Amino acid sequence: MFASMLTPLRAARMATFTYFVLNGFVLGIWVVHIPAIEQHLGITHATLGWLLLLFGGGAFLGMQVAGPLADRHGARRAVPVSGVLISAALILPALATSTWTLAVALLIFGIGNGCLDVSMNAHAVQVEAAYQRPVMSAFHAMFSIGGVFAALLAARTLSWQWSTATVLAAVGATGIAVALLAARSLLPAPHATAAPAPDTRTRGPVPLRIWALAFLAFMLMLSEGVAADWSALAMRDVLDTSTATAAFAYGAFATAMTTGRFLADRVVARFGPVAVVRYGCLVAAAALVLITLSPNVPLTLVGWTLFGIGLSGTIPQLFSTAGHTDPAAAATNMSRVVGLGYVGLLAGPAVIGALTRVMPLNYTFLLPLLFCVVAACTASIVRPEPAPTRPVVAAAR
Repeated sequence: MFASMLTPLRAARMATFTYFVLNGFVLGIWVVHIPAIEQHLGITHATLGWLLLLFGGGAFLGMQVAGPLADRHGARRAVPVSGVLISAALILPALATSTWTLAVALLIFGIGNGCLDVSMNAHAVQVEAAYQRPVMSAFHAMFSIGGVFAALLAARTLSWQWSTATVLAAVGATGIAVALLAARSLLPAPHATAAPAPDTRTRGPVPLRIWALAFLAFMLMLSEGVAADWSALAMRDVLDTSTATAAFAYGAFATAMTTGRFLADRVVARFGPVAVVRYGCLVAAAALVLITLSPNVPLTLVGWTLFGIGLSGTIPQLFSTAGHTDPAAAATNMSRVVGLGYVGLLAGPAVIGALTRVMPLNYTFLLPLLFCVVAACTASIVRPEPAPTRPVVAAAR
């Protein structure tokens, strides 16, 4: 009997893994083919930069729409629909014939990404609640694995000289099939069988805790974006290395981030989410000090590795806390936290780029260092709230 009860939960966990891999895979395939689409349309880097902001804006919009819908109809419905939407929208950039059509394509693609991001994280919180132990970080690790698979596939198809439209169409069609097949293993909405949640309208529009989590997500995802956008460039310019050597900077960070997320759930179960956020952010801050002052390549690579390890378990804890704060509004709350975090991820390149006008690139890392210190000092925000006690009422029947 115990095994029969556990099997659907394991299936739900595997299905959630599938959607995280799907999201990372679809985005990875898109990123790898950005240069080809830029060349096909003959647009400049500057124009492409503005167009990519539309993708980010669409993602933010999709998050705000998908959150309330997932709370109302359940993540079991929202996740597969979102998976189909992002997979179908993947082909649109390859079909664009002008700057304007690419703008529309990226907006729709971004909306699909935002919808899937929030809805699959909401379902991950639901799975975590059913397991009654931390499992969120592993889901985020699978997103990274999806990106690795995408890079490997793209390397092969590019060597075969497949057209961008062919690759994106094939991946999109596969993504639609995967999204539909995995849907039947998702968990039903928790409020479908649970007692009605207490009325939350008297709390105000948004709980203060959610805004605090959202601003922490903004700071930490901006810091994560700094590694993605500036690590290789900083090592090349500051240490005067080759472009090939500089690429190891982001490789060290990404590898450490993925590995750390596979291990973070066990650490959270042992020491609690507050310790993971607090000491993880302190490790990340110390790593940025090392990166800023490092005189050689080996120390810099150690710094980016430590930075990835430090940040690896922090963001999943923010998302998990947002989802567990109010189960009846889990996806809506998560849409705010994920949404503002996404703004930080997009704002990072522009903020660091502006700072380079007044200071060397490696010293601009003092800003994410400050953000990591602030997050470490306020880590208690992720401490689980005690379960509310309900009065025992004698049965009348």
